[in-house]
Amino acid sequence: MGSGKKSQFFRANAGAVICNDQGLILSLERSDVPGAWQLPQGGMNKGEAPLETVMREIEEETGLAAAALTCLGEHPELLVYELPEDKRTPKTGRGQVQYWFYFLTDALEPCLGKEFRAYEWLSFAALVERVVAFRQPLYHKLAGYFDSAISHTLNR
Repeated sequence: MGSGKKSQFFRANAGAVICNDQGLILSLERSDVPGAWQLPQGGMNKGEAPLETVMREIEEETGLAAAALTCLGEHPELLVYELPEDKRTPKTGRGQVQYWFYFLTDALEPCLGKEFRAYEWLSFAALVERVVAFRQPLYHKLAGYFDSAISHTLNR
């Protein structure tokens, strides 16, 4: 790329919405950007299936093992966000195209990896208020699907 232009690809990624039995969402504060909250997510390795990716990322970022999780479902479509130009890197490209999965856990305290400095169990609305602006539209979609298709499974 001799022209100096940044890459135009979107990185394949998988993410997790992890809720507890009260319907609160495990929300993580980034170590490198204090005040920036998000859900566990990460890039797919070559040959890795989306569910494999998300399980690996959950364990790396939260310490929660597969045995502590029940998969409630998958978002019905791929979701995409574009990074602001100053946040793009050769690793991330222009943004992320993501598979999203919804999980239930009875674990109370995750063991955070180096990428995150804090966690809280929040309502989806509270989490959306804390995420960076470029992720908010995607998180609204995740919250809408959670409210319409997933949260009813918590009302046992």
